[in-house]
Amino acid sequence: MQTTPLTQTHIALGAKMADFAGFHMPIQYSSITEEHHAVRQRAGLFDVSHMGEFIVKGREALDLIQYVTSNDASKLSPGDVQYSCLPNENGGIVDDLLVYRLAQDMCSEGEQAFMLVVNASNIAKDWDWINRHNTFDARLSDISERTGLLALQGPKAIEILEKLTNLSLKEIQYYSFVKGTVAGIDNVLVSATGYTGAGGFELYVESQNTVALWNALMEAGAFADVKPCGLGARDTLRLEMGFCLYGNDIDDTTSPLEAGLGWITKLQKNQPCIASNLLKAQKEQGLKRKLAAFTMDERRVPRQHYPITDERGDQIGVVTSGTQSPSLDKPIGLGYLPANLTKAGTRIWIQMGSKLLPALVCQLPFYKNKPE
Repeated sequence: MQTTPLTQTHIALGAKMADFAGFHMPIQYSSITEEHHAVRQRAGLFDVSHMGEFIVKGREALDLIQYVTSNDASKLSPGDVQYSCLPNENGGIVDDLLVYRLAQDMCSEGEQAFMLVVNASNIAKDWDWINRHNTFDARLSDISERTGLLALQGPKAIEILEKLTNLSLKEIQYYSFVKGTVAGIDNVLVSATGYTGAGGFELYVESQNTVALWNALMEAGAFADVKPCGLGARDTLRLEMGFCLYGNDIDDTTSPLEAGLGWITKLQKNQPCIASNLLKAQKEQGLKRKLAAFTMDERRVPRQHYPITDERGDQIGVVTSGTQSPSLDKPIGLGYLPANLTKAGTRIWIQMGSKLLPALVCQLPFYKNKPE
């Protein structure tokens, strides 16, 4: 099992540890609910150093990225970030990822440079996939093992980080980034991104500086009672926002259009991506199924693979993600349904053992940040 630079720190803090994507990761420290509320109300700090990072450079680096990703990376300027996915030949999803357009000083004249951030469970798979399709003048390097990644999330994140850097944090727009010195550590990439819907930053740092940065953030955040948070709270937070989780809500068999990711599937861009014609046809013909959100009437929590049925008990879909929402204090879930049954207000049933429990299709996100 692989570790991150912070594994021993997590153990010393009493975290409940488990195998996640082949990494020894913290699931929770206190309770998932407590950590969840800390992020929504104040701030929480996550170790997500298990994520993968690839650098793509070259005169045709953009061409490669345009071909293997669904979004339009030509719209990116240095300092911009973009959410995207890697479609396969059948219109499914190899992985979802972030694309960072790096500064020109990262490459030679006439070249472009990008960083791709991929899911931990798919690092080897994505690396092989992108390299297999690299018929362009582009060079790839895998910097995953050399890179630590911390996510400082929550409404107090900016106040905490301001104690450690002279960077103009308020000027960093959502889905953009800067590089600078944080807690005396040079070349920290500070990105206004996250997987919680609570605001905040993700900080990329050389792996040998990960522990020092974690300690500095925890100390600077003491005034806000910043909490170390595990993957359990990360999951409840992302699900409240309706963010897809690879392996649950999206995979090699789900198209981005079915998953509600049409907004990152640019089928009219100048350089088509893999399976663009197939995805165009799917859009023109109309989707047969869509990912839908629902809330439960009763207290039992829907789990992945539970059947979704009609009132007669005939299966019409399947649950992909489910949890007890700490913010709403009710069970919520995502699942694929026939496209004509995904309108908000549609009544469905979740099969749990021998019981059919009622649920109601709703709009996303489940949770909206309340104004201060």
